[in-house]
Amino acid sequence: MKETIRIGGAGGFWGDSVAALEQLVLRSDVDYIMSDYLAELTMAILAKQKDRNASAGFATDFVSLSLKPVLREVVRRGIRIVVNAGGMNPQGCAEALRALAANLEVPLKIGVVEGDDLMARAAELRAAGTVEMFTGQPIPAQVTSMNAYLGAFPIAKALEMGADVVITGRCADSALALGPLIHEFGWAPDDYDRLAAGSMVGHILECGTQTTGGLFTDWEQVPGREELGFPIVECNPDGVFDITKPEGTGGLITPLVVAEQLLYEVGDPANYLLPDVTVDLRHVTLKQCGPNRVRLAGLRGRPPTDTYKVSATYLDGYRATATLTMIGRGAAGKARLIGNAILNRTRALMTQDGLGDYSETNIELLGTEEATFGLNARQLQSREVVLRIAVRHRDEAALQIFGRELAPFGTSGTPGTTGFSGRPKPTPVYRLFSFLVPKRSVEVSASVDQESSRIAPSPPASWQAPAASQTPEFANVAQSTVRMTLRSLAVARSGDKADISHLAVIARSPDFYPLLRHVVTIDAVANYLSHLVNGRVERYDVPGIHAVNFMLHDSLAGGGTASLRSDSLGKAFAEILLDLEIDVPTALKSHPHLWQG
Repeated sequence: MKETIRIGGAGGFWGDSVAALEQLVLRSDVDYIMSDYLAELTMAILAKQKDRNASAGFATDFVSLSLKPVLREVVRRGIRIVVNAGGMNPQGCAEALRALAANLEVPLKIGVVEGDDLMARAAELRAAGTVEMFTGQPIPAQVTSMNAYLGAFPIAKALEMGADVVITGRCADSALALGPLIHEFGWAPDDYDRLAAGSMVGHILECGTQTTGGLFTDWEQVPGREELGFPIVECNPDGVFDITKPEGTGGLITPLVVAEQLLYEVGDPANYLLPDVTVDLRHVTLKQCGPNRVRLAGLRGRPPTDTYKVSATYLDGYRATATLTMIGRGAAGKARLIGNAILNRTRALMTQDGLGDYSETNIELLGTEEATFGLNARQLQSREVVLRIAVRHRDEAALQIFGRELAPFGTSGTPGTTGFSGRPKPTPVYRLFSFLVPKRSVEVSASVDQESSRIAPSPPASWQAPAASQTPEFANVAQSTVRMTLRSLAVARSGDKADISHLAVIARSPDFYPLLRHVVTIDAVANYLSHLVNGRVERYDVPGIHAVNFMLHDSLAGGGTASLRSDSLGKAFAEILLDLEIDVPTALKSHPHLWQG
């Protein structure tokens, strides 16, 4: 057993920098590299590609752009790679990689994990009365993809069988790092604290440079933005690990930077449900232990549930988005006028062709109305406004009319209308449908070359509720206060899961935490973001890193491709909330960790 395993994270989505692998291979010393290619709705796109071409359906960039330039060096250094680039066709991805290795005359053992694709069982699951886990709705008549989030033990098995590269389809993103750690350290299915720690290694790595300063609240502090370092985690058998990055690269690694990523899209921090373990993050600690080096400890784990989460997607019409720029006096009025004129004209033409009205429309004036801030917006008298129009319709032909009728407003619009960039193409709207299936009903296998092994789920253990957590209370005694923004006391990060926005708020100092909990309440958040959030708001405490975590239900207008908002993924929620004005005790004005920007 090695004393320390170094794992690099080479990307957080299909489309991330193809130079990430090269940076980690040539400018660092790592044992493993993981890379996450799959957002939920990416699976629908890959499924459509596979329908058109049986050899497609995987993230082609992994083989042709990322790995090809460095494959010889990867093999020479003995670096092992684990990716979910297989998407809807892991064997197809493996075949493409075998062809590359043969062409380069590089010896390579390729492992494949399968079993996540449940499309063949759609009729069976529908007949069994399967319902969506959040809404209780039945499975739609037409689904385009249906994939279970598999765990890490099949990946560990493929590594045990000698794989140099392991390719999976849909699995928990964190499993891409947990699998190597199980293999290297011999962790058992009931080593819950260690499995929790290894899972969070994967969670820290899965979004690439978000861990090294990307999207950090205090963005001015992050150097070298043109080449942020991709994260590396040094892992110990006891579950304590350090986060760092390659020497000489840009970026910033501090407890606040890592805390933002740690809580990213987590939900309930006491019950972060993963296939192999239930993670409790409430008492985790983050410590700066060197320049761009943070140590994470204190993770706890409990038995997982006996089900897999399954993400299905289905087609729900089409959408199109167009932008125009309005310049000159009254720019905002011009934009509003032309936006409505475009919608009214195209509505009439669609009705004339028997296509009916839009199912949804959205007009946003970017640069003047601050629509994402709602009642808290500052009205700007800008002479330059971007008009953004997004529309949705069940019929693709209707949106072709929308695209065709934009250009005529270059001559029939208002003076200063410009910036037309061509006809927008209709794109499919895929909605997410999530449900649970018993693990025992899913057949999972790991194969390397001609050898294959079935992976049975671990014996079920009783799921345990978390113990109560003690958090400090704010001493609300009479004292003088000063008005400040929440940003003065905290940093924040937000993201999405379907139509739920996850929003974490982290105190800049433990001294601020009682006040943070006192002022950033469910009611305060629900009221401040009422123009965006239509469902319930939940709050959870994370005392170990002095944070509060929110789940904002029904807040993204459908989320993903279903949303017509410019911020369809809830990335801006944190920035909006940090402008919330709060009363801060005057005594804190001189605190060294108060933000002074």
